[in-house]
Amino acid sequence: MSAAPLAAARKRRLPSLPSLPSLPLLLPGAGRAFGAGAAALALLAAAPAPAYGPAGPRGPHLVADPASLVDPLIGTGGVVHTFPGPVVPFGMMQLGPDTTPDRPYGGGYAYRAKRLSGFSLTHLSGPGCAAAGDVPLLPVAGAMPTSPGKASVGFSHGRESVRAGFYGVTDDSGVTTELASATRAGIARFTFPAGQDARLLLKLRGGATQVDGTRVRFVSDHEITGSVESGHFCRAGNTYTLHFAIVFDRPLVGGGTWRGSTRTALSRPVSPELSGRDGAYALFDTAAGRTVTARIGISYTSQEGARRNLDREVAAKDVDALEDDAHTAWNRLLGRIAVAGGTREEQVQFYTALYHALLHPNVFSDVDGRYAGMDKRVHTVPRGHAQYANFSGWDTYRTQAELMALVDPAVASDMVTAMLRDYDEGGSLPKWAQNNGESWVMVGDPADGIIAGAHAFGARSFDTRRALEVMVREAVGPNHARPGQAVRDRLGYLPVDGRNWSCCHFYGTVSTQLEYDNADYAIAAFARSLGDRATYTRFASRAQDWQNLFNTASGYLQPRLAAGGFAPGFTPGATRGFVEGTSAQYTPMVAFNLRRLIEGRGGARAWSRYLDGLLEDIRTPAPTLADLNNEPSIGIPWQYDWTGEPWKTQRAVREVQQTLWSDSPEGQFGNDDLGAMSSWYVWSMLGLYPAVPGSDLLVLGSPAFPLAIVSTPGARPFTVRGRGATADAPYIQSLTLGGRTHTAPWLRYRELPGRTLDFTLGTVPAKSWGAGPTSAPPSDATGQLPWPRS
Repeated sequence: MSAAPLAAARKRRLPSLPSLPSLPLLLPGAGRAFGAGAAALALLAAAPAPAYGPAGPRGPHLVADPASLVDPLIGTGGVVHTFPGPVVPFGMMQLGPDTTPDRPYGGGYAYRAKRLSGFSLTHLSGPGCAAAGDVPLLPVAGAMPTSPGKASVGFSHGRESVRAGFYGVTDDSGVTTELASATRAGIARFTFPAGQDARLLLKLRGGATQVDGTRVRFVSDHEITGSVESGHFCRAGNTYTLHFAIVFDRPLVGGGTWRGSTRTALSRPVSPELSGRDGAYALFDTAAGRTVTARIGISYTSQEGARRNLDREVAAKDVDALEDDAHTAWNRLLGRIAVAGGTREEQVQFYTALYHALLHPNVFSDVDGRYAGMDKRVHTVPRGHAQYANFSGWDTYRTQAELMALVDPAVASDMVTAMLRDYDEGGSLPKWAQNNGESWVMVGDPADGIIAGAHAFGARSFDTRRALEVMVREAVGPNHARPGQAVRDRLGYLPVDGRNWSCCHFYGTVSTQLEYDNADYAIAAFARSLGDRATYTRFASRAQDWQNLFNTASGYLQPRLAAGGFAPGFTPGATRGFVEGTSAQYTPMVAFNLRRLIEGRGGARAWSRYLDGLLEDIRTPAPTLADLNNEPSIGIPWQYDWTGEPWKTQRAVREVQQTLWSDSPEGQFGNDDLGAMSSWYVWSMLGLYPAVPGSDLLVLGSPAFPLAIVSTPGARPFTVRGRGATADAPYIQSLTLGGRTHTAPWLRYRELPGRTLDFTLGTVPAKSWGAGPTSAPPSDATGQLPWPRS
């Protein structure tokens, strides 16, 4: 939805719906289908606002059409790097616009930009490095550009329409582009101005990263196929091959290719496969009709696979039908967390964040189950399942994996199974894996947190014993996932001056060891849930070696030398030994045994003062302040629950929600990192936070909505009720769980199904609630160490 229509829509309200006390009402969207062309786009501005109902006699109404509340333009400003193109949940095909000269990482679209370079077939939502953007398609009216690879066209948001399942724009040349996607295929409908030549450019070398090779073939006067070899995420060595097939609804009357400044026209509408071209173009005669529809299939296995995906998913569809399908699919998934009340802006932010959290990892296998493995061979998944790819592990193990399992445990289980296949084919669980190549970007062993976290929140349809076996094997044996593990075993820590790391993007020894500790504890929690006490004890104990880096004299985790002493020159804001952060920001990242860390810092009052300092100014990240636009800091506002002051968590989390999030293109802070930050927001708006990766511990803030109902398939729904919830009322006055008084600022997810978590909220903190000496969330002291001597 463009900025102007969006602002207008916010002033409207839809007709109210009947009060629904228990389950969400999911209604298919209505009035969204429209014909081709600029006139149709203009109609959108007058369309009804999304479903948002005022309170009825029995309380607020549950959102009836959550997909209509999604605004894909949120996150396309600043450095969030989301993409506004149409996509279905976990979709492989991610058609969407790319801007120039500013082409943000992964998302490809900068809201402030004024020119489009094309509509590429793939995107990643919010990464911190350039990625995807493969094969941009650019419709061109008039003469062939002299430099087609650099061609672009102006556009404005006033002639743009964006919503879940659809993207449309009329560019400055008068061409209207409308896009919709299925899982592995999509449709682009181009309406050209009358009386001008109509061309479609295929920018084969127009991807967001290095393109190593291209192939293209004009199969007939209706079809073009090809492939591109790309990858190199964060300049790494990972590569993949994307195959595509494009079938047009009208014949080409001309076409050709280009390489550099040399253009070669086809003498006939059929060609052999041509390699090494920078691009290709198709020419259409629009005298009899100005609209050209392109049906596009993609595959990472073969061109035949791309064509099968096209035939199965979009051959019998048009843009409007495909949008309706996507809208229905999003409603089915988003509706599993049905909220009521709050402001319309909060509902827009909430459902847009949930939408962004359910884009990746995405389907990677074809309709016949074939996929390209980590060993570069083609494999096949069992019928009824899919292979998944694009695991931004360092980011997503903290909150996104847990949320995905809560919303769709079957897909989350398939994702875990996909990770185990990656291990079998590539020798390690995915760390930061793009498609079927591992980049090794970032540190730690995040797959453990993803697998254990998904299991803790309901993903159970995978081989748990096999998963634990693989997790343990990777955690103890020589492998690329944990370089330095042998040194850690020998010294009890990773020395900042160590050199025996061998490979795999290893740096920031303090951060890396904390990541290993959290991964080890995730293994321990997973083993305990499976009844394996020996493995639980082994890894819970090993996770405590963070204490070897804690300096009781300074109260901080510090880099340590191989000879044994702490490295000189330390300050809390120093970055030596840390990854995208400082000691001040990383020291709290021991949630599984936070009580021990608080003891080492001098007790609850001292820890509370420390948190106060970290959160003194959340708007201005600084070395000694929490950096709430990056994952290592996102648990910090919740840690007052351990100090007997949960009211401070309630206040801090609400401040973050209201200060760092908005329903605008710059609507959140920092890279979204494939849904990681959006997941934090979703959890926080429910008043819950999965504080310990791998476990089902939920610490409490306060709900922002008067009512939320979570309907996880295979489990009984649970309800979160926020009586008196308003923007200025974050403070818990009282709480019941299943009708019984609950006085602790934490609970286990396993306690929620079939029950109601009933908050009474107010504008003034109830400082005695959750403040009892036994109320703090649990800490696991298994195997904890005596304090090392400073």
